Parts: sequence; structure tokens; C-alpha cells
Amino acid sequence: MNKKIIITVIVTLVSGILLGWLIFGGSEAEPNAEHVHDTEMAEETTWTCSMHPQVRKSEPGDCPICGMDLIPVENEKSDGLDPKAVSMSPTAMQLANIQTAVVGYTDPVKKVRMNGKVQSDERLVYSQSSHIPGRIERLMVNFTGEYLSEGQVIASVYSPDLVTAQEELFEAQRIKDKQPSLFKAAKEKLKNWKLSEEQIQQILETGMAKETFKIRADVSGYVTEKRINTGDYVGRGQAIYEIADLSRVWVLFDVYESDMPWVDQGDEVTFTIASLPGEKFEGEISFLDPVIDPKTRVAKARVVKSNPGLKLKPEMLASGVVKAELSNRDENLVVPKSAVMWTGERSVVYVKSKTEKGVDFTLREVTLGPELGESFIVEEGLKKGEEIAVHGTFSIDAAAQLAGKPSMMNAEGGKPATGHDHGGMEMNTNESNTGQGEKEVAGENKTLTVSQQAKEALHPLLKSYLAWKDALTRDDFKQAQQMALVMRKQLEKIDMGVFKGNAHQAWMDHQEELATSMKHLQHLSDIDELRRSFQEVSASMIKVTRKFRPLTNVVYVQHCPMANNNKGADWLSTEQEIKNPYYGNSMLTCGEVTEQL
Repeated sequence: MNKKIIITVIVTLVSGILLGWLIFGGSEAEPNAEHVHDTEMAEETTWTCSMHPQVRKSEPGDCPICGMDLIPVENEKSDGLDPKAVSMSPTAMQLANIQTAVVGYTDPVKKVRMNGKVQSDERLVYSQSSHIPGRIERLMVNFTGEYLSEGQVIASVYSPDLVTAQEELFEAQRIKDKQPSLFKAAKEKLKNWKLSEEQIQQILETGMAKETFKIRADVSGYVTEKRINTGDYVGRGQAIYEIADLSRVWVLFDVYESDMPWVDQGDEVTFTIASLPGEKFEGEISFLDPVIDPKTRVAKARVVKSNPGLKLKPEMLASGVVKAELSNRDENLVVPKSAVMWTGERSVVYVKSKTEKGVDFTLREVTLGPELGESFIVEEGLKKGEEIAVHGTFSIDAAAQLAGKPSMMNAEGGKPATGHDHGGMEMNTNESNTGQGEKEVAGENKTLTVSQQAKEALHPLLKSYLAWKDALTRDDFKQAQQMALVMRKQLEKIDMGVFKGNAHQAWMDHQEELATSMKHLQHLSDIDELRRSFQEVSASMIKVTRKFRPLTNVVYVQHCPMANNNKGADWLSTEQEIKNPYYGNSMLTCGEVTEQL
């Protein structure tokens, strides 16, 4: 009985101790463990935006710039990795739309685009002249465009000289037995005026001198120019009509000076005619001008084309493409334009590599060869089989700048960016700075924060733009073209390195727009063409001024509703008074101020 009591007490004591540990010990350990776990997660996990990697937050949410969902930044383990490489997670690559391609050899083909016109074949253009001097009594062909057949009567001429020559013929006929040479000379004189033997014989048989004679067409073709009217006096050999045979025509294309190395005689040209939509024509360059026009800076490339049905008419506008094969190269590495980033002095790409740790991208400087439309030949810097980023390169470069790795703007790398310093833009780790002029946004007309150095870099560009505008208001074509060329040179001199963060990408876009608009300034031959280029440049310059605010004084956006075929066009001016560059003196005050910057 005593043993049973002792055993019962021991079991009860042990059970009580175990139950107490389970209740109190477990309840204390669980919160501590959970707290430690949460703390570690909070310390280790950082959230960022795939499109704006300068954003850093300690919790998930939306990007304050673009509104995209933030993604976690994976811990970069540098063991065994290239210290200059940028690591990117598969999720970040997908959201940033990063695409890659393998570099390989190809037969490079450069597409050269040319504009031109249909013209008459100069070898099939004739001047129909009068072989008889006198007064035009009647014209059988009274308008241009009429078709003439060889031998057709086109006019009749009253000729006193021919009447005299006939009288001489009659006198020579009377004494032809004594002086046959004189009679022969009188007949030859009439033949020199294109009278046939049959006509001369008819004159001799009638014995009466004719006062009017018919002029017949020497060739068949279309009348392209009428040079006389009824009642006009014409001399011997004077042109009456210009006649063109349009069964074969020329298509003359303008080859710009910069494209001359890629266009040769014998190249095949595929072209279309603006007034014949849906139809394509082909031909071969039969002749290329050996000299360049000093005014337009172009050479003419001639394509000879047969013209059945007369579809091709002189003065029709044509657009052609020549595919120039660079056959003098044995090995050609070609990369898309989208893969290359420019800094003004260097051209760089990002090369992809895979390791056990994941995917890395390394900056590589390359030497570019000729441009091939949407791609480039790479002379140095890449090898066949290497994989490079062809889309999303700016996102990779932004990540490199933040990590202090070599990037487009810093070839040697630098200090990693913190939550408060991202390429010149301030961004709080938990929320964006919404102070006036400090928040960087991607909107079309929103102001970007840039350094004073970047603003000053734009001053020469704006100065030459305003000088171009002033010359157009004075209708001074020569001065306007000169200032436009100065502006293009100023654009080329701007150092892209002074633009940081999103401002850099924005400037890259606007710089490309401006360069495209001013590409052929030296080839423009009249002020209307120059004004069309100014309209495109003004649209870009207004965007630049809105985003970067480079000037401290007020700049006015002015608008003319009649410009651009009544669609309206804008320009910038530092004066509130309207001086219209699109119409000059003809409508100098047409327009209004629509905005002040």
C-alpha cells in the first residue's frame, strides 16, 4: 500500500513538471523564435523596382515612379564572381524585359534609302524644228501632251524665201540644157529645206510657186513643250516643239554624300512610286554622277526603265532602296542597334554569362564599323558565340551604377549608391521626395532634376536654336541654314556624362530625335524645307526645355495655327512678341503665346 502511494506521488510530480514545461516553456520560446525570424527577414530583404533600380524599400509595395510592383533584391554573394559583373535575378530580368542574343557572323547588307524622280530619257528627247524660215500660218498641234507620229503634218509656214527659191528653180529649168549644173543647184537648195524630190517635181509640173509649205514630224513621241504660236516668225532650224519618246524613262535618285561609299554602278534598286501604291519596280544603276552637286551635296544615280503602258510619267516621285553587300569583309560580327549604348566617346554593350550563382552581365567596350540600317558591324570587342543584352540595357546599366560597378558613364566603377544617392537624384528608402522640382518622373512634360553643369551644357544649343529661329523670321535662308548647322555641331559636343539617372535616358532620347531631324540640313535647297526641319527640331527643343529648364529667364512657347498645312506648329522664343519663323515677313505676327517656361 505504501509502495503504491509513493509511485503515484512520483508519477504525479513528473507529469506536473512536464506539463508545466510544455505550457510555460513552449509559450515563451515561440514568440522569441518568431521575433528573431522576422528581424532577420527585415534585415535581409530589400525591395526595388525592376525599371527603376534606384528605388530601395524595406517592405513590398508599388514603385513611387512608375507604379510597378516592387520585387525583392536577392543577396549578392560575391564569392567566385567577377567583381565587375552585375548579377540579376530571373524575376528582375523578366520584369525589366531584358532580352539577349548570341553574336554571330553574317553577310552584312546595308540598306541605302534614296529619293528621286522619274524623268524623260535624254537620249529619246528631240527638238522638232522648222526647216523653212517664215511665218507660222497654222498649227496642227496646239497643246503639250499630244502624241505625234513620224511624218505627221504639224504646221504650215508662209515663206517668202522659199517663193524666191522656186522662182530661181523655174529660171534654171529654162536653161537647164545649157547650164545643167545651175538647175541641179536650184533643186538642191530646195532639198536643203527638206522638200522631197516628189514635192519639187510637183512644183515643176504646175509651174507655179507655192507660198505655204507643210512641216512634218521627224520622229514619233509626246509633245512636252510648245515653243511657238500661230503668227510667229521662225527661222530656219528654230525649234517648234520638244518631243519625248516615253517608251523608256530614267529614274534619277539622289545619293547623299554620306551614302556614296555604299552605292555603285550596277547595283540593283528596288523602288516604289508614290502615285502608284502597291506596285514595286526594279532596275539597275546604269550611271552614277562622278561629281557631287555643290549646292545640294548629292550625286544622281540613274536607273533606266522600260515603260510599257506609260505608267511612269516624268516628275513622279520615287523612293528606292539599294542593298549594299560589304563583300570585302571575310568575317563580320553584327549586333542590333538596341544593344549598343553611346557615351559620346565610347560604345559599350553588356555581355551575359551564366555561373552557379546565376546570371551576370559585364560591361564591354566595342569598336563599331559601318551602320547597317538597324544594326552595326562590330570591329573589335566581341567574339562569335558570346551572348549580349539587346533589350533592357539601360536597366542593367542603372543596376551597375547603383552597385558601383563599371557602367556606361563610369568605366572604372565607383562607390555603390545608397538609398539617398542614385545618380544625382534623391530618393528616400521608404517614400519618394515630393519637394518642388526634386521628384524625378517619366512623364512627357515633367521637370527632371539635373545638375547646373548639365543645364549649362544646353546653353550653346539653345543659343544656336534661337539664332536659327531669328534668321527664319527674316526670311534669310543662308543665315538660317548656317545657324542650323552650328546647332548640329553644338549637339554633337554635349557631354552625355553630365546627365545622371533618369535624366540621362531622357536626354539620350531627345538627342537622338534632334540628330535625326538635323541629319540632312546641308542638303536642303530652299527655306521651306529648312522650316520643315525647324518644326521637328522645335518639337524636341520644347520637350528638352520643359524637362531640364536650362535657362533662368522666361522662355515662351509660341504657336501658329496656320503652319504645317493648317495643323499648327510651335516654337520657342525668349521674347513675348510674336515673330513667326514659319512665314517670316509674309505673316510675321501670326501666332500666340501658349505657355511660359
